[in-house]
Amino acid sequence: MTHLQKVRIPFIVKWVSSNSSWNHLKPSKSPLRGSFLPLHQNPRCYCRKKSVESEKCENLDMDSESIGRIHPVTRRKAQKSLLEYFHCTRGFRFEDAENMSRNSPHFVGKLLKKVERVERDYALNLEHSIARFLRYHPINEFEPFFESLGLEPSELDPFLPRNLMFLSDDNFLLDNYHVLCCYGIAPNKIGKIYKEAPEVFQYDNEILQSKLQVYEELGLSQSFLVKAIASRPSLLIGGVNSVFVKVFEELNTLGIEYSWIEGHLLSETSYNWSQIFDLLCLFIKIGCNKEQLGELISRHPDILFEGSGNRTFSLIGFLLKFGSTMNEIRSMFVRFPHIEVGKFLCNMRQCCLFLIDINMEVEEIQRIVRSHTVMIGSCSLKKIASLLTTLKVGKRRLRQIIEENPEELKNWVRGSRIDPLPKLPESGRYLGLQKAKIKFLLDLGFIENSNEMKRALKVFRGKGRELQERYDCFVKAGLDQNDVSRMVRAAPHILNQSKDVIEMKIDFLVNDLGYPVSSLVAFPGYVCYTLQRVKLRSSMYYWLKDQGAAEPNLALSTFVACPDKYFIKHYVNRLPGGPEFWVKLKKQLWSN
Repeated sequence: MTHLQKVRIPFIVKWVSSNSSWNHLKPSKSPLRGSFLPLHQNPRCYCRKKSVESEKCENLDMDSESIGRIHPVTRRKAQKSLLEYFHCTRGFRFEDAENMSRNSPHFVGKLLKKVERVERDYALNLEHSIARFLRYHPINEFEPFFESLGLEPSELDPFLPRNLMFLSDDNFLLDNYHVLCCYGIAPNKIGKIYKEAPEVFQYDNEILQSKLQVYEELGLSQSFLVKAIASRPSLLIGGVNSVFVKVFEELNTLGIEYSWIEGHLLSETSYNWSQIFDLLCLFIKIGCNKEQLGELISRHPDILFEGSGNRTFSLIGFLLKFGSTMNEIRSMFVRFPHIEVGKFLCNMRQCCLFLIDINMEVEEIQRIVRSHTVMIGSCSLKKIASLLTTLKVGKRRLRQIIEENPEELKNWVRGSRIDPLPKLPESGRYLGLQKAKIKFLLDLGFIENSNEMKRALKVFRGKGRELQERYDCFVKAGLDQNDVSRMVRAAPHILNQSKDVIEMKIDFLVNDLGYPVSSLVAFPGYVCYTLQRVKLRSSMYYWLKDQGAAEPNLALSTFVACPDKYFIKHYVNRLPGGPEFWVKLKKQLWSN
């Protein structure tokens, strides 16, 4: 028996045994050429049962390093054989066959491994070996096709049909793929469309083309749609995306042309058009007129398009948490510097962390953020340790300098040269500030050089003029000057609050809590607690009082000044429903 007989006889026996099932198979649309098989038979009838070795071969996985080790000549020969198979044998368009063979390196690597194991003359005639292998081992055509569309090999498995091997068996896949290619979308971008919107490839004839036509009729150019669809494939699902259209209609009313928008869209980025539209509406809500908004977006497209407006929303939320008003936010955007909004937000966060690190009070940080927003967002500050070493100062003096003149932060940005600060006795400016504070304290009745005055000077933050303004807030609220002086001597730190904060807290005490302003004389420290703390604890106290579980007319200091553990133990846990109501209060406060 010859070698050929040894190879062929087992195969022919298997071929005959499976012949009875041919009548149940669907004919192939592109019959194999150049083989001894009947033209009307489907090549899937061969090797119905795979050997264990064959299964292992098909499941071989090649990493990028293995693929990179394939010799370029070997790879080109394999691609040429695969191109001939797809075009001549399977009857694909030449462009499709070329794209599948050239842009599926992972599949080509797997194919070479299989051929090497099966074909004896693999090294002698590679092209002939691959052609013969493909003749008797039909491949799953969806693998090279999806890989050529830009899908990673690790992503393929969920998208491979479980009951199909040939692309021609999917009635609509190739048709819709051709529509997208003819429209101008690069084949390697279509994989993203298939991954995010597979429904698009199941549209019946001409449906996809009609969807594209509808968008064009709304005034959108073909080149613009190519970018938009590549970035957000869901635009092709369902009817016309009304929010998507509204965004560009709104931008058009601001004087922004479609060509400008197209130039700033990135096909690799997925845009949330609903979120972008919400951001446009928010700008109008905070008071930006069309001229201001159009100029802002023209100068800073990243405000609208970076992260689909995520960075801008984060910036607005950040400023609202620091107490900025809508007018202040609008003014900030009108004066927005030439810097990316993401970098601007990062600078602001770093600056706040810087101020926290030097132990600055929260109210003072809020004041600086609100009054110097643009300056803070424009500065990339040096690290605190490096700055303290260079200036040769401590955190306390650095804090005093910033509180007196926040503009000093501009001089401490990265890359700038910084000289050490002069020692305090040599600074006439510092001595002048100290004299102003001393005069203010003497007017309040402090004794010069007394321990009480020294303690107050250490605590005070701000200029003498600012301390006087804060002092006057208490007097204007209806307190006697002598009472205010006693309050300051007992708790000097109450004058470290800004004028606006003091007025706001006194207003809440009188109009919301219902306490007389004279209660501050006995409890001046109220001014130093945050409004969040006061609101939470007072709401809890009033709830307990309504339940009959707390004494009426309780002193403010009793439930505001006590430690957290004490308050939770003696107030929150006083009734069974207390903890649940406490959690509800906190959620309500933070949501507001």
